[in-house]
Amino acid sequence: MHPDMYTQNTPVHVRLWHHDFWRLAMANLFLSMAVYMQIPMLPLWLEGCSKMDVAIAMGIFGIGIFCLGPFCSYLVQHYRRSHVYVTSVFVMIACLAVLLYQMSNNDIQLERVWLSRVVMGGAYGLAQMILLSTLVIDTTESFQRTEANHSAAWFGRFGLSLGPILALAIYPFFGFTGTMICAMACSLIAVILVLLVHFSFKAPEEKLLMVNLDRFYLPHGSILFLNLFLTTIAVGIILSLPQTLTFYAMMMAGFLLALICQKFVFANAELKSEIVSGLFLMGVAMLMIRSGLPTPKHYLAPALIGAGIGLVGARFLLFFIKLSKHCQRGTSQSSYFLAWESGLALGLFIGHAYLVSQPRFLLDTALIVILISLAMYRFFTHSWYLRNKNR
Repeated sequence: MHPDMYTQNTPVHVRLWHHDFWRLAMANLFLSMAVYMQIPMLPLWLEGCSKMDVAIAMGIFGIGIFCLGPFCSYLVQHYRRSHVYVTSVFVMIACLAVLLYQMSNNDIQLERVWLSRVVMGGAYGLAQMILLSTLVIDTTESFQRTEANHSAAWFGRFGLSLGPILALAIYPFFGFTGTMICAMACSLIAVILVLLVHFSFKAPEEKLLMVNLDRFYLPHGSILFLNLFLTTIAVGIILSLPQTLTFYAMMMAGFLLALICQKFVFANAELKSEIVSGLFLMGVAMLMIRSGLPTPKHYLAPALIGAGIGLVGARFLLFFIKLSKHCQRGTSQSSYFLAWESGLALGLFIGHAYLVSQPRFLLDTALIVILISLAMYRFFTHSWYLRNKNR
């Protein structure tokens, strides 16, 4: 690239994995870890409450992630994008501080817990929409953006295993207080990483609506949304069961296996094979957990779940991108994020609502949901996608 093409206000990156991209990808990892650390910890702290109270505390987060999305486009154009992100993360930190205060004083006020969770969900949703649909895209060249979206999303998926691993490793030594402080520290690291990146100024559009679907939701991607939503419901149900550090470590190994398979196994395979294989692996994992046999349940099953959801999530993200028009790339990112997170939240709600009385029912439910998702993709979603994709 000729040196004259570089300007002071518009940095041009020949390679994708430059310093700014690394910072944003790592910010995605740390922010995701801060949220996912609460999956094993919050139910443990609320152990004395009713199962429905715990279920609401876990599930209401999924409602929150939708609350600020309609304002995302207005906010990132009316204010500096990075400043909106930083403000959102500091709201998350404030919500974590409220939970920390209650944990430190052994004072459980459910209404305050629920409010903190829904506000945290709103702030997290806005922060992630800005990070994935705007900041990552703005720091990469046009020909690198699909790879950038694909790579950055993987850091968030690893947070689903690394967050609980960190929480379960800290808890025996520092208790609930230590895990919550660690979650706040992860959020603060995400803020620092984003502040280290320079974003050039962009003038807002002339006609700027305060509420719109831009950077929030892709209406004609609803079929993909529903299919991914069903898949992550099953994952949420499984994560609502009491899981060990070993479970999440093997789940992370499954994520790594999915990355390897994407590169070497599915590189030239039939397009539908990746999602079909991923859903099949998840179904096998559900049967292994249901069997109760120690080795399959504690080692093989979580690895297969990680590999399965890794394959499915990565491919669905690419489908969302290719379904969108050129100016809708950011909106496709947010739609994918909403499907992923809302499915997890609903799965956690269902799981904790029935955990005490009917654990076998939960495993059967997760398996049935995966089979429905597989049938939907095999007989409808894939052919629908091929007919409607734009790229």
